[in-house]
Amino acid sequence: MTQEKRTELLKKLPEALIPWYRENARELPWRKDREPYHIWLSEIMLQQTRVEAVKDYYHRFLKKLPRIEDLARCDEADLLKLWEGLGYYNRARNLQKSAKMIVFENNGVFPSEYSEILRLPGIGEYTAGAIASNCFDEPVAAVDGNVLRVISRIIEMYDDILKPATKKYVKAKLEKVYPKKDCGDFTQSLMELGAIVCVPSGPPKCKLCPAEAFCLAHQHGTEAELPVKEKKKPRRIEERTVFLLSCEGKIAVRKRDTAGLLAGMWEFPNVEGKRSPSEAAAVAESWGCSLAELERETFRKHIFSHVEWHMSCYYFRCNEASDNFYWPKIHELYSRIALPTAFRQFLTDDPEHYLNNA
Repeated sequence: MTQEKRTELLKKLPEALIPWYRENARELPWRKDREPYHIWLSEIMLQQTRVEAVKDYYHRFLKKLPRIEDLARCDEADLLKLWEGLGYYNRARNLQKSAKMIVFENNGVFPSEYSEILRLPGIGEYTAGAIASNCFDEPVAAVDGNVLRVISRIIEMYDDILKPATKKYVKAKLEKVYPKKDCGDFTQSLMELGAIVCVPSGPPKCKLCPAEAFCLAHQHGTEAELPVKEKKKPRRIEERTVFLLSCEGKIAVRKRDTAGLLAGMWEFPNVEGKRSPSEAAAVAESWGCSLAELERETFRKHIFSHVEWHMSCYYFRCNEASDNFYWPKIHELYSRIALPTAFRQFLTDDPEHYLNNA
């Protein structure tokens, strides 16, 4: 298919998708207004995270930090606690870096142009496009996996959507057909179509699609072949031994290195490899912990994007707390310490459990 024909097909999208979106859009809290702070926050939270999981975090975050100024001045420990469970904690740190730039360098005014938004830490082309089009009606596309899937099927494109060149091509093609107004609704309609109709898992719901009449993949029966993407390499599996060390109603934690996976986050003490109970006890003793009892052992998995941790956790009660660790009281651990999900999953839901067994 020629480039001209592809462009002609894509020109049909705004007229078909915008009315459909206004009739069928899900009610999501960040769609209630066009406040840049709200759109920005939601887009950062939605990276690598399901919509349903984000809703509660979004409400809780804005209740605590309703303005960009509040985010800029928030203590990092409190910020990470608000983010706890969402993962990819550098997203939260970059939010605050950007908030400080906006507040202290731009007098609290959110930049209104795509090129300026793109300068903020942690904001890439997709997020900048979403903010610029939704909040400032700028004809800039926000191209993510959903949009790439939709466009691949509509123009029957067999380019690998994981390649940066493909995303660049789709972004450029879309921006040629953006409407002169309602840019935000057009951006949202593309995302929505990919989320609820031209879905990422299972067959597309073509009968519900406003682009059914001109979608080439639907016409040619090639929906299942598209989009094309190179298979990901299998995740690397790492064995780890985790220590939940308790002493008089306190539990040992430490900070991770400032670089690498979960950089700068709190963690339970842990070592590489799977250790037997006796080997684990020897490790704990080498840290200066005087062990009283091994209460139990559990096993958990945690999946990151490129690595999978297989974790054995030993629950040791200690007679004496080692100076090698920080020992917060149980209620502080639950209320103030931001633990990544990889480690928090070893805690019970009830902090009283540890007090009763102190």
